[in-house]
Formats: sequence, C-alpha cells, structure tokens
Amino acid sequence: MKLGVFTVLYQDLPFEQMLDKVAEMGVEAVELGTGNYPGNKHCDPDQLLEDPAKIKAFKKAVEGRSLTISALSCHGNPLHPDKNFAKQSHDTWRKTVLLAEKLEVPVINVFSGCPGDHPGAKYPNWVTCSWPPEYLEILKWQWGEVVIPYWREEAQFASSHGIHQIAFEMHPGFVVYNPETLLKLREHVGASIGANFDPSHLLWQGIDPVEAIKKLGREKAIFHVHAKDTYMDPTNIRVNGVLDTKHYSNILERSWVFRTVGYGQNEKMWRDIVSTLRAVGYDYVLSIEHEDMLASIDEGLAKAIDLLKKLLFRKELPNMWWA
Repeated sequence: MKLGVFTVLYQDLPFEQMLDKVAEMGVEAVELGTGNYPGNKHCDPDQLLEDPAKIKAFKKAVEGRSLTISALSCHGNPLHPDKNFAKQSHDTWRKTVLLAEKLEVPVINVFSGCPGDHPGAKYPNWVTCSWPPEYLEILKWQWGEVVIPYWREEAQFASSHGIHQIAFEMHPGFVVYNPETLLKLREHVGASIGANFDPSHLLWQGIDPVEAIKKLGREKAIFHVHAKDTYMDPTNIRVNGVLDTKHYSNILERSWVFRTVGYGQNEKMWRDIVSTLRAVGYDYVLSIEHEDMLASIDEGLAKAIDLLKKLLFRKELPNMWWA
C-alpha cells in the first residue's frame, strides 16, 4: 500500500512546486482535483486535453519525482436540479474521464450527486427518513428516474474510454452516503461502481469503518481510500445528536469536526483500518485529505504522514508458515 495526498490543500502552490513539496514530505502518490468542488488548480482538463505535449510534460513532472497519480477527483453534483449547475458538474466529469484515459489513471473519484424532489425542483433534496410517506415517494423517483439512468449511461461512457473504476465518496447530502446505498447503485449499474472509502464521513453517522471495509471489501468494491479523521464530541452528541448544520468553524459547539489523522480517533482504529484493508485485498493508495482547523496545512499533513508511515504494511504477504 502506498501513501498519498489529495493535493487540493496546496492549491496556492504552482503544480511543480507542489509536487516537490509533497515528495519531500514523503508521500508516494498524488490525487489531483480536476474541477467542481475540488477545483482544478493543479490539473485543468481544458488545458491538458488541448495539447498532447502538455500531457507528456505533465506525466513527466509527476514520474520524475518518483510519484504516481492515484486518482483524478471531480466531486460535483451532476444530478442537481439547477440545470446549469448539473451541466457544469457533468461536463467536468466527462472531461476528467477523457483526461484519465490520456494520463492512464485508473480511478476517478466522484460524488453520486443528489436530485431535487421533482422535475421542477430548485434545490437538491437529501432524504433521511421514511416517514411521512411522501419521502419514500421522493426516493423512488430520485433513484428510478434520475440516479440509476444517469450513472448507467456514464458508466458506459467511462468504460468506452478505459475507465472501469468510478469511486464514489459516500457523503451525506448525496444519494450515496453509506455502504448500503453504494452497493444499491453498484447492483443497478455494475462492477465499475465502487468506493472512494473516506472514514471521516462514516464515523459521525455511527458507522464502524472497519465493518464497512469488510462489507465493501467482500464485494471488491473499494477502489481508493482517503485518510481523514473525525472527532466526535460526546457532550454535544448527548444533547443534540449527530446531525449538525453549524459551520465547521464552530468547533466547540458542533457534535463532530474533521481532524488530522490520529486526532479524531485513536491509533488503534487506524491500525485496524489499515489491517482490514489488507485483509480484503486492497493494496493501492491511502490518500491523506487534510481538513483540520486546529492544525496548519504543513503541520497537519506532516503529522498524518508520520503516523500512517508507521502503520502501513510495505512487503508482500508471507506464506502462513505457522499453520
């Protein structure tokens, strides 16, 4: 397993300067944003696709520093009821597919998106309960009329360009937000649907990341992994539960906040995550995503690298000589 980083944290640095920095810090892979929510500061499909020479130079810059590209990430909402917003997300996704083909990157990280509650809606409607009964009608319409048809077509488009791993980040606010909804989409669309497994979004929902890895791993449905942590505030949770719409900066009042790896959950949990990923056969990249208001970018990333370097297994599995 390799250690990587989602490079949007250094979006203020020029591309090659960013590569120098993360390589010096000890990572082996970079995950690059190509637009939508992550932005495209380091990897603009419009610029790269216009000139094969730019593609060649781009790959050389990465490989020349002994790095690999683990994934291209274009998290957006192509199902948004605002047609302009949806089109922008969709166009960026399609350009990312074309770029991944040219760069020979096997994985694209996305959000599933979330539609509204009817064709004339203005905003997305994330359904979180089954009663009153109209919520189930909304879900039926969303999945049957929007979600499944869209991703069936897009999976075919991706496959036609050699991309067979569409990695959905299970994120509340979108229709795919837990293992059950991910596997539902995979059942209807096919084996090219899998997870960009990010434990931070699962923890606050009450999901055990280790058990989730087992569930998805048995289906060979983990394509990429984020290393991001979440701190759960037990006092605030006891009073208000885990659903929390306060701004992330309101740290002391929130039920949970994102943290640097090891500052939300203990090292034992991260050891168990790494071990369980190995047990289900995942041997790709653990990509650090830094979103911690209590740590600077440099210090937060450095601490995550230091911890995870100790935990990752580097060598091939041995024969079971003792049994």
